[in-house]
Amino acid sequence: MRQGRLTPGQNRAIERSWGRFGIEPSSGETLSLPRVFGNPNPVWMEIGFGNGENLLQLALSHPEWNLLGVEVHRPGIGRLLLALETQGVANVGLLQADAMEILRHYLRPASLQGLLVLFPDPWPKQRHHKRRLVQAEFATLAARALETGGLLQMATDWEDYAQQMLQVMDAVPELLNLAGAGQFAPRQPDRPVTRFERRGQGLGHGVWELLYRRR
Repeated sequence: MRQGRLTPGQNRAIERSWGRFGIEPSSGETLSLPRVFGNPNPVWMEIGFGNGENLLQLALSHPEWNLLGVEVHRPGIGRLLLALETQGVANVGLLQADAMEILRHYLRPASLQGLLVLFPDPWPKQRHHKRRLVQAEFATLAARALETGGLLQMATDWEDYAQQMLQVMDAVPELLNLAGAGQFAPRQPDRPVTRFERRGQGLGHGVWELLYRRR
């Protein structure tokens, strides 16, 4: 786990609110998301939510959804918990965990209406590419986690990673590329521009988006 440096406010938010928003999966048991959230509403999951800007906006804009966030970076969790407290949001659950472990062992098939992977760690050095999240196993597990008609939305500001994502995801027969095979999607208008994305734009980075539907 990457712990990072917590501010006192973030640490207090975790102490106050992890018991309310945090999810601790039991070893050997899959998550019953209706039981976790206390309702049968559709669930959208964001992998690597960073500071939680997108997840918070989705929760506020779609109270009819449940939002499940997965992040390993503890300061980002603390920052989001502060915002959830301030906004009085109730439809969010958080996991401090490796996303692949959640997909492999804890998430039931066809349990998600939507899955978001926005600006994952690009691991830019060639020798580190094997650490990238979007590989063949991830693609298979992501398709399994989505219900029929469910959406997978992805974005990166690293062009070579975008090409890798496109190649890997287009190879999954259960997923339909809504922009057309081999094509990137237009920017989704309901996705807020996060601080991380603004920083990339300031450095002259482009943004490549992908959008798939579970067949």
